[in-house]
Amino acid sequence: MNKGRLFLIPVPLGPSVVDAVLPQPVRDCAKQLTHFVAENAKSARAFLKSLPSDTPLQQIDIHELNEHTSPNTLPALLAPLLAGIDIGLISEAGCPAVADPGANLVALAHKEGVQVLPMIGPSSILLALMGSGLSGQNFAFHGYLPAKDDLRQKRLKDLEKDSRQEKRTQIFIETPYRNRQMLETLITTCAPTTRICVATDLTLDSEKIVMRSAVEWRRQELPNIDRRPTVFLLQA
Repeated sequence: MNKGRLFLIPVPLGPSVVDAVLPQPVRDCAKQLTHFVAENAKSARAFLKSLPSDTPLQQIDIHELNEHTSPNTLPALLAPLLAGIDIGLISEAGCPAVADPGANLVALAHKEGVQVLPMIGPSSILLALMGSGLSGQNFAFHGYLPAKDDLRQKRLKDLEKDSRQEKRTQIFIETPYRNRQMLETLITTCAPTTRICVATDLTLDSEKIVMRSAVEWRRQELPNIDRRPTVFLLQA
């Protein structure tokens, strides 16, 4: 029996028109699939409804894979692929398996000899890097930094030191309700000449990308980024 294929299907980064951010082949692929693994089943159904899917939503099989999923359940999620059924892997937003627990399923698919097909779509990390003007030759994504003030400041100092030595752009994110706190810590912790970029609501009508040195940020009124998806970047 031929094995199914695992399609890595990006989704919009927010409430934008699907046609504006996803190529037609990606939309066509997602429309015809009947089995999905998703970070959040509710948002996955909303995405499929927006296409709309060729199959009634109540007939589509969606299983969740998120930070609470036990590694022991991964083989069961992969089972339809081994039975010859194609599966679409989708994240809560953007590209699956990038800063996303879906990477674990992709790794297991490779181990089982399943064909993995990544598809084109929006990545907030790369869009932020593209729009920042910071080094795209050498960069690193660090996910979430520590929530505690002292640990976050130490981590930022370490990243800034590494950036200065390696000429590397450092990229990270924060829980949206702590965005302003992160920006305030950034501009007070970093050296005056360190460049800091804040990329908010990427691909949405309210998108805004601002890049300034730390000392320039200190002289300006801070933007309203509270509870808005934001990517932070720095380069010393």
